[in-house]
Amino acid sequence: MSEIPYKIYLEESEMPKAWYNLRADMKNKPAPLLNPGTHQPMTAAELGVVFCDELVKQELNDTDPYIEIPQEIRDFYKMYRPSPLVRAYCLEKKLNTPAKIYYKFEGNNTSGSHKLNSAIAQAYYAKKQGLKGVTTETGAGQWGTALSMACAYFELDCKVFMVKVSYEQKPFRREVMRTYGASVTPSPSMETEIGKKILAEHPGTTGSLGCAISEAVEVAVGTEGYRYVLGSVLNQVLLHQSVIGLEAKAALDKYGVKPDMIIGCAGGGSNLGGLIAPFMGEKLRGEADYRIIAVEPASCPSFTRGTFAYDFCDTGMVCPLAKMYTLGSGFIPAPNHAGGLRYHGMSSTLSQLYHDGYMEAVSVPQTAVFEAAEQFARTEGILPAPESSHAIKVAIDEAKKCAETGEEKTILFGLTGTGYFDMVAYEKFHDGKMDDYIPTDEELAQYAATLPKMD
Repeated sequence: MSEIPYKIYLEESEMPKAWYNLRADMKNKPAPLLNPGTHQPMTAAELGVVFCDELVKQELNDTDPYIEIPQEIRDFYKMYRPSPLVRAYCLEKKLNTPAKIYYKFEGNNTSGSHKLNSAIAQAYYAKKQGLKGVTTETGAGQWGTALSMACAYFELDCKVFMVKVSYEQKPFRREVMRTYGASVTPSPSMETEIGKKILAEHPGTTGSLGCAISEAVEVAVGTEGYRYVLGSVLNQVLLHQSVIGLEAKAALDKYGVKPDMIIGCAGGGSNLGGLIAPFMGEKLRGEADYRIIAVEPASCPSFTRGTFAYDFCDTGMVCPLAKMYTLGSGFIPAPNHAGGLRYHGMSSTLSQLYHDGYMEAVSVPQTAVFEAAEQFARTEGILPAPESSHAIKVAIDEAKKCAETGEEKTILFGLTGTGYFDMVAYEKFHDGKMDDYIPTDEELAQYAATLPKMD
């Protein structure tokens, strides 16, 4: 075997020509989205009121393992893909570990994260349908930034509802969105009926992704020529993000490398689902085995402390019900939570896989996450996004275990964003103003009690 270079790049001709639909290989399919009024499975016609027609087809497709990537999307991907797979030689040396550490770096585009992989696809289908524009929500701002770029490319209007605490903490991310032509509104706002209702019930709230989703959906449904698009959680998003894992696996295969464990941060599921897709497919088909670890914040622990049940995808309770690991649609992380991954639930696809025992999950406190981020920045030369740093934390922990036992394990993790717009969070960490608030069992029980009662 030839020596592994620091960075492994695929040739342009080796880039994926089709997305991989993980659900096709699942024996237990994700439970269907339900109409919030009737509790019956959502039909394509019902979903088409909110989402683009072609995206509805992808959302409901549980059978086709591969879905062709349109040429126009592939051409756009070539601007920043294939992304590098990096061997973390410097980090390995620093940790004095026999482990081999690789990371798939998705931050090498102007949006700064992997979100562009799905944003360009969703904007393409909106344009193809003849729509005027789209609405969405964003938390840390990575999705909003990516979507504003994609909409600018296809000359679509883009309306973004940004979680209020992030809107205030991350003005530069907001300004990038505006540079690309998007309108950005702090959520909850007085621009929607749902926003007014949430503000009346929770004066001074810092907002949540659930709040912002409700507002974005209300505007999309009430505005002719608009549809709503989402940057995580949905099956269609995990489908588009499979390019991450497909490229990573192809790069590893070129050098005969098989990872023992694959680690990804988990908020709604786009990063983790995209990274693990082809590896999980092999696991489901019985072709190979991998240890797959989802890492979430201890302050928003949907996998590790949530309930596997049907719940609303949004705080305003207007979106479909999804069966997922959830903390309750009313859950809002503490204001001091700066590490991202703020969504109350988890992808139905990943939730089913976790429930069936195909992967494990751990939660980590945010100060430890930023300690890992800082160590990574000092050794590997990349300032990582707080979200991705959750995966870095556990990758470092696993590499340290190898140092103790002498085991030569191969670790792959996803570095799906840069942290250059997250300096307020880094500032809080460096100034000692960041703490590790973790919700109590009593608090989580109160939210769990609000889960919808199913027949």
